[in-house]
Amino acid sequence: MPRKPHKRRTRNFREGRFHWVIWLLRHGDAEAGEGKPDAERELTEKGERQSTDAGKALKALGVELDVCLTSPKVRGRRTAELACEQLGCPVEEDDRLAGGDFDPLELAAGRGEVMMVGHEPDFSQAVALATGSRVKMKKGGIAAFDDHILHVLLRPKDLKRIAG
Repeated sequence: MPRKPHKRRTRNFREGRFHWVIWLLRHGDAEAGEGKPDAERELTEKGERQSTDAGKALKALGVELDVCLTSPKVRGRRTAELACEQLGCPVEEDDRLAGGDFDPLELAAGRGEVMMVGHEPDFSQAVALATGSRVKMKKGGIAAFDDHILHVLLRPKDLKRIAG
C-alpha cells in the first residue's frame, strides 16, 4: 500500500521550526500473565486508562501523527489502538518492536511524524541510541526526540494531568 505524502509537522519545541519528531510510548500496565505466553498478556484497567490518557495528552499538546508503529504483542497493540483512537491515527504492527534492539531512526525514516509503541528495556535503549540520553521509561510513559535531541519525557501521571 503506498504511503500518503506528509502534509504537516508538529511544532518544534525549541525554535518554532521543525524536524520530524519520533514519539515512543511504552505499553500501559499489563497483567502478570501467569500461564499465558508473554505475547498474549493483556492490559489491565489501569493500563487501558494510561493508554487513553496518553492519546488525550498528545492531542491536547497539538501532536498530529502520520502513523503509529506498534509491537504485535497484545499489550502493545491495545496501547496503540487506545492512544491512536484519540488522535485519529492509523496503527501498523512492526515485528521489530516486539522485543530486542531496534533503531528508531531507521523505523521512522520516510514516515513523517511517527509514534512507536513497545517495551522496556528496548525503548530506553532506543532513546540512548538516538540521543545519547539515559532514561527509564515507565509503563504508559512517553519520550519524544528529534534531530538527536530528547525533548520530552513524561510519566503516566504527567500525561493524566495534561489529558485533563
